[in-house]
Amino acid sequence: MRSKLFAAALLAAATSAASASTLTLTGTVRDFNADGINFEGALAAGQGYVQSTLSGASPTLTALGQSVISNTGAGAFDLWYTRPTASASYALVLDETSPGLYTYSSNSFFPIDGQLLGNEGRDHNYHFTYTISTTFSYLKGAGQEFTFTGDDDVWVYFDDLLGIDLGGVHGAQSQTVNLDALFSGANARESGTYSFDFFFAERHTTQSNLQITTSLVFDENPQDVPEPGTLALGVLALAGVGAARRRRG
Repeated sequence: MRSKLFAAALLAAATSAASASTLTLTGTVRDFNADGINFEGALAAGQGYVQSTLSGASPTLTALGQSVISNTGAGAFDLWYTRPTASASYALVLDETSPGLYTYSSNSFFPIDGQLLGNEGRDHNYHFTYTISTTFSYLKGAGQEFTFTGDDDVWVYFDDLLGIDLGGVHGAQSQTVNLDALFSGANARESGTYSFDFFFAERHTTQSNLQITTSLVFDENPQDVPEPGTLALGVLALAGVGAARRRRG
């Protein structure tokens, strides 16, 4: 019974999403000073800096991560995505660039210029983090994908599993996760509603790029969706379409 209710709920969401020209993902920006350790530090790009499983409000540094990212001082890693002060809400509006595919792209991503801790005498406020936490509907076998391109650090977890892993200070880099591949083997998931956690950090004064392209079905009111179950109906109709806080164009 629950699986039928879940399929019906997703089918209703797909009908609404089919006519949506944009989707909005809202998160929190936290401002930091250029402390010369974590922000403006000369850290190379790398993977494996954080644990592959999300166990709290933010990623956990691995031994490798602890060797290259400091966890002390005003810019300590533990504060990047949890500190309540010097923070503000910020929304990304993704445009539908093809049926069921949504994109946000900026090669000058400076959401808090002249705000919070200020620009510190620079043209832009370069030192900040950005986190988004919501839920999405996974459609097993639909080939849903999430692609990120940008700098600097970004870690994205899907049902607490690390899918995008681009750590360190670097120029724009890209990575794509296919949800069917991530949710396979020991990490297999059935179609259902799962958590989405996005962690971004801008730490250097040369550029700030952020691009997201996704076919995920984000949920506006996840508490209204029944528990995950098998989904036999609606996969083809739902594949790659979705919106969070949808706005008709």
